[in-house]
Amino acid sequence: MYMLIAIAVTILVIALAWRGMGARTPDAPQAGAGPARGPRPRPRPTRTIAPDDDPEFLNEIDRRMRGEDKSS
Repeated sequence: MYMLIAIAVTILVIALAWRGMGARTPDAPQAGAGPARGPRPRPRPTRTIAPDDDPEFLNEIDRRMRGEDKSS
């Protein structure tokens, strides 16, 4: 009998700790967080351009190959 009570109390403590530590889904609204707002706009992902796709890089290589580069 004591074992069942101990298991029930343990489950209760774990459930309360879980809620207290904020185990929420990322999109779930938070209680008491102030006035409800719409979803925050996500920042636009920056696109990394590979050197062989970058027109400025290719123009620089072309200038160096032709000997038009005065900086080096």
